[in-house]
Amino acid sequence: MELSLVGLQNAGKTSLVNAIATGGYSEDMIPTVGFNMRKVTKGNVTIKLWDLGGQRRFRSMWERYCRGVSAILYVVDAADRDSVPISRSELHDLLTKPSLSGIPLLILGNKIDKSEALSKQTLVDQLGLDSIKDREVCCYMISCKDSVNIDAVIDWLIKHSKMVK
Repeated sequence: MELSLVGLQNAGKTSLVNAIATGGYSEDMIPTVGFNMRKVTKGNVTIKLWDLGGQRRFRSMWERYCRGVSAILYVVDAADRDSVPISRSELHDLLTKPSLSGIPLLILGNKIDKSEALSKQTLVDQLGLDSIKDREVCCYMISCKDSVNIDAVIDWLIKHSKMVK
């Protein structure tokens, strides 16, 4: 299965790839320039992860790397309240692209190890997830640092890999 990880810079996309692949975590991450691709095998499922840069100059290429994937993983820094409105705007802009119609969406509120992190319901409300009607939408609150809910994310991915033609 093929997945794209998108979201604003510093949301934790590369940390999520590392958490899924190795269970490892590093405080010393550098911003992703362009994109990275990594293949990970979980059980009998091979997952190809497109880790896309989140800085403004890279957002225009998100659509290209989201076409034809099994699911879009949209990572949000749940502890950076100021970035959530921008995350919402970029998410809804991405979802208007006809080429991405119907692709399942997994929203991941990352950095819940921080005391200032939003609750799941607040994140769902602020991202306007209830207004998305044209695809399956799921939301998990995670911490790549503390490995919280990473297994649940992997389980969701494996379950969805079985739905792919």
